[in-house]
Amino acid sequence: MIAGSCHCGAVRWVFDGVPERLTDCNCSLCRRIGGLWAYGTLANVTVLAEAEATIAYVQGDRTLATHSCRSCGSTTHWRALAAEGDDWRIAVNMRMADPADYAEIRVRHFDGADTWKFLD
Repeated sequence: MIAGSCHCGAVRWVFDGVPERLTDCNCSLCRRIGGLWAYGTLANVTVLAEAEATIAYVQGDRTLATHSCRSCGSTTHWRALAAEGDDWRIAVNMRMADPADYAEIRVRHFDGADTWKFLD
């Protein structure tokens, strides 16, 4: 299990298990917010926050809502706007966790700005 939170602690998340990999994307949004994404579903990721604790930003193809803490501004996670089958895709920003908790997890670099392919 890995846990993380925004800077002020109003938004917390728990990733049950250890992600297979983390993704560092260079798209126009991810490079600005410094996202280091661990992908999961609502079956293994829990976001703990009051209903109005985050502000959601929807952009591009309008399939994801990227959530940031309304108080401190930290980008904590994104969530799909529609279910895939019986579950919902979600990703947490591992930079909200203690770096020691994810230091051994492989990081893949994704070219979301141009080719839409992994660079490694």
